[in-house]
Amino acid sequence: MLVQPYLNFNGCCEEALAFYQAALGAEIEMLMRFRESPDEPPPGMIPPDWGDKVMHASLRIGDSVVMASDGGCNDKAGFAGFSLTLSVADPAEAERRFAALAEGGQVQMPLGETFFASSFGMLADRFGVPWMVIAMKQG
Repeated sequence: MLVQPYLNFNGCCEEALAFYQAALGAEIEMLMRFRESPDEPPPGMIPPDWGDKVMHASLRIGDSVVMASDGGCNDKAGFAGFSLTLSVADPAEAERRFAALAEGGQVQMPLGETFFASSFGMLADRFGVPWMVIAMKQG
């Protein structure tokens, strides 16, 4: 059994994918646009000019896969009640990834040492996606 996050960006999915490629070294494994679908979406599901928007994408970040789309949001993307956690090897990588994700976003807890981690911090990226970045203590 596997649980994977599926993020709906309501029109800015392609921009988000490019951001995660630059910030995290993510790889786009699959991308399908609405115009490429063999079926028409149900009436009212997407705006009429969204043929080039992302219907479905699969993004590999390290050993994990995050799926994403432009569809599925009625008015705006709202990311609440969860965080994506990025576990990294060491404090230097935590600093690098945290800074990249925070660019244009909002830091909620600055990156620093805690009783449980050599580096831990929380932020919402420029798309509003909440992240926790952690480098566990060694030994």
